[in-house]
Amino acid sequence: MNTGSGQTVAIGDIGVVDGMMHIGDEAMFEEFLDQARARGAGDVVAISANPSETAERYGIRSVPRLGLSGSRDEMLARAQRILGGDLGTDDPARATVDAISTARRVVVTGAGNLASTWPVHIIERWAIAILAERAGVPFIVTGQTLGPELTAADAALLSELLDTAALVGVREAASFRLADTLGVPEELLAHNPDDASFLALDRPTADTDAAPHCLVSLSTHVGSASRADVQSAVAALLDSIANSGLEIVFLAHFGPIAGEQRRGDVVMHDAVRERMTAPSRVEPTGSSTEAAWLARRAALVVSSRYHPAVFAAASGVPTVGIPVDEYTTVKLTGALGTFGQSSLLPVDSLLAGTGTAVVEAARRHEPDRATLTTARAQAERWWDRVFATGA
Repeated sequence: MNTGSGQTVAIGDIGVVDGMMHIGDEAMFEEFLDQARARGAGDVVAISANPSETAERYGIRSVPRLGLSGSRDEMLARAQRILGGDLGTDDPARATVDAISTARRVVVTGAGNLASTWPVHIIERWAIAILAERAGVPFIVTGQTLGPELTAADAALLSELLDTAALVGVREAASFRLADTLGVPEELLAHNPDDASFLALDRPTADTDAAPHCLVSLSTHVGSASRADVQSAVAALLDSIANSGLEIVFLAHFGPIAGEQRRGDVVMHDAVRERMTAPSRVEPTGSSTEAAWLARRAALVVSSRYHPAVFAAASGVPTVGIPVDEYTTVKLTGALGTFGQSSLLPVDSLLAGTGTAVVEAARRHEPDRATLTTARAQAERWWDRVFATGA
């Protein structure tokens, strides 16, 4: 087995493109990097959609993604050309292939969504797994949701990807069951808290005297529901929360990092705020650690996004998750259930006006410190296993 130069090559869905930040994906990678540094695991080389931005953000070397685009067939054909060594001398993927060939370990972290909804993730990570296997480099999967939507073709690629893995870490019971069905050996498979659950937990928290607030993060994705109806229903729910004495604070987890642009979650937030009668304020999209701090300081979190729920629930903050389809139901059930919470408000129930009861139940939640401590210890053991592999 190749023991490499000491570097770890890690792919996450990272790199700010067109000024748009995705806090959750960056958070998973940032926690991975923190854990690597804490264990003296050597240099990390990031595979990024924007290598120069990632290199500057984290102070590490970064190489491009494999350049898959177009239809599924076109992406697969490009991946097969890369595996066949059919790359021009100036092809950016050459740097990535070279980095994998000399690595100590290759890790999939972040973009934790190996589902047919995003076939590029499956195809790209499958190709990277094959490259690592050919180089004799341990391949590790961490922090992933598997499915629930998987075509037969994608399931076959995912099964082959997982078959090469030295370790597989998933973040929900549903993903654990699917990994088992796909043939991952029990001794290589772990059901863990999301990788970003404890990001920067031990770093100082600013503004500890801030007024009690309800943090809100909403995706524009509402499943098959009417977006306008969802916006009105959320506005009414937040008005009731504001009337109970909490300040309403919006934070776009997928949003522009500069200026007053209406893009990403900001579009949804603005529409909800326009329908509210209570005042609210907006926190600008910043770093992952800033987002984690804001969630941990909240008295309540209401979110259809995944990582606000992760940050909050991992610190015992009462959280209401709003799933809008099967995929978001799987994720939010896992995010809350890992930390002993269960306050889900499916979009149909939101529209039916049952949100206030769910919020009241969530606010009665008392953190189970033993559960939180056990989850953090489990995460530490997992990172120990990850960085012992290929050492």
